[in-house]
Amino acid sequence: MDKKFLIMPALALCAAQAFGSTYYVAVDGNDAAAGSKEKPFTSLKKANTVVAAGDTVWIRGGVYDMRDTSYCERARMSAGVLLTTSGESDDKRIHYLAYPGERPIFDGTNLPIGQALDKTTSSTDLEYTAGILIYASYLHLKGIEVRNVPMKHNSNSGVYVTRCKHVILEQMESHHNAGPGFFVNEGGRGLNGGGHLFLNCDAHDNYDPTGRQGDGENADGFGVHYQYDGDTTKFFGCRSWWNSDDAYDLINQEFPVVIENSYAMGSGYSDYGTKMPKNGNGSGFKLGESTFGGGHHIIRNSVAWKNETFGFYANYTGAGTQWISNTSFQNGQRAFNMASTTFDAEGRRTADVAVLTGDNAHVLKNNIAFPNLNSQVGVCWVKIDDSDAGHDENCAAGENNTWNLKLDLTEDDFMSIDDPSMTVTGEDLSKIPGILGPRNPDGSVPNVDFLKLKDGSRAIDKGEDVGAVFAGAAPDLGAYEFGLPSSSSVISSSSVADPGSSSSAAESSSSIGNTTSIVANFVGSAAHVGMAMVFDLQGRYLGTLQAEQLRGGNVVDAVRTQFRTPGAYLVRIGHEIQKVNVK
Repeated sequence: MDKKFLIMPALALCAAQAFGSTYYVAVDGNDAAAGSKEKPFTSLKKANTVVAAGDTVWIRGGVYDMRDTSYCERARMSAGVLLTTSGESDDKRIHYLAYPGERPIFDGTNLPIGQALDKTTSSTDLEYTAGILIYASYLHLKGIEVRNVPMKHNSNSGVYVTRCKHVILEQMESHHNAGPGFFVNEGGRGLNGGGHLFLNCDAHDNYDPTGRQGDGENADGFGVHYQYDGDTTKFFGCRSWWNSDDAYDLINQEFPVVIENSYAMGSGYSDYGTKMPKNGNGSGFKLGESTFGGGHHIIRNSVAWKNETFGFYANYTGAGTQWISNTSFQNGQRAFNMASTTFDAEGRRTADVAVLTGDNAHVLKNNIAFPNLNSQVGVCWVKIDDSDAGHDENCAAGENNTWNLKLDLTEDDFMSIDDPSMTVTGEDLSKIPGILGPRNPDGSVPNVDFLKLKDGSRAIDKGEDVGAVFAGAAPDLGAYEFGLPSSSSVISSSSVADPGSSSSAAESSSSIGNTTSIVANFVGSAAHVGMAMVFDLQGRYLGTLQAEQLRGGNVVDAVRTQFRTPGAYLVRIGHEIQKVNVK
């Protein structure tokens, strides 16, 4: 009766294999000090100037009052914290980690910001200011909270990532900023960036009331934009709620993004859900305008509920996306809206609304729409001229979704449809037990019954086999699989035994022999699914292992036999992963 959302550290397991120096930062530190545990620095600005690849910076708990900024000329931005020193590789990162059991909070209430673009759109000063600006590659930030970044005419992000690659953000929280919680701007063509991982991060209660584009127009929870090449950015286990614009926004993203096991609630609302800013868009998982057709994203095993407009929204993209095993519940207008269009080679729109066909069509499988209210699914209205005239055309309807199967689910199909996120307004949901409440120490979400299928549900065994682990005769519909046991062997990407030691956070990740195990019954799952997929540490697909190759129980030998090259690999079976080191 547990969920399909197996708690998976996924690619964040690429721990540093060469351990460097260790530094400390504390609210009562001194940047002229040695940076030791006994004599810590007082700012990450100082730490940024001394770290090198493989180093670890422990950040002690407390409120860091950001009162000055650093300027990043290439990004034309200022920031309360500017990180510019890069690691060397996925195995030799720079780690900025919250000290175990403590919570460092970077507060922007007193952060000076540029005038930015004024209301006549003339540029008189810096365009944007961020709480934390990451302009460096191969970093790992964990357990840091950012809040209260202000604005004038331009919306300002809590955490801004730009022109870099392979940054891990883990158990980060960004809230009550006058702009997006997290914003990734890859900067255009030829930069070969991306490949970031957002693992168990939260973005909530962000609202830009005086933005030059309107009241609440740009305060998304998470945004990824303007990437044309490089590596795929992934989200796993992230939550976004009560952001005035959208929960996840991929507009103008011309390179695939993967979002899985993530949550979107209350988009288009502000002030703990009590207000609806007039210019907020209010969608949960939102794409948009992949003008050159590169944004073939994957959205799977995710849940959207009580968003002002749409739960899952294609937003006039020109590139089909995979929407697999998601649950949409009581969103304001539609559960799924696959409105799409087409563009010419120069990026000019050739139709207001168009049907995507062939390999470019949207793929919808095993989804729950509760209720079954969709737009531009199955039958699409297409505009034919400059008037309001148009006609209906057949378009992607998907397979084995509640609407294909004519399953009008009711409350009786679920263990519960009750949660504080459905009923409580005017209060901080991050403090209230519920699906959006305090996370478990390993970063996983609270284990509640909300929207899980119950025994006898009509959505059980109605799905199509898409390669994920399932119980029963066939996969279930929606984001949760009835009957799967929870993983009993879960580690985080940076478990530590003694932060006072000289080793990095990753040094003490639990391992047995040559295998770091993060799942139970791995080989049994392999036999059930029929194959395992093998990736490098960045998640690039290398090949498959068939079930018979794993029957001996030694994953390391199977990888060594097939790929022959020594190194670290990620072996994935459904939603379960092992990291193996081949010597």
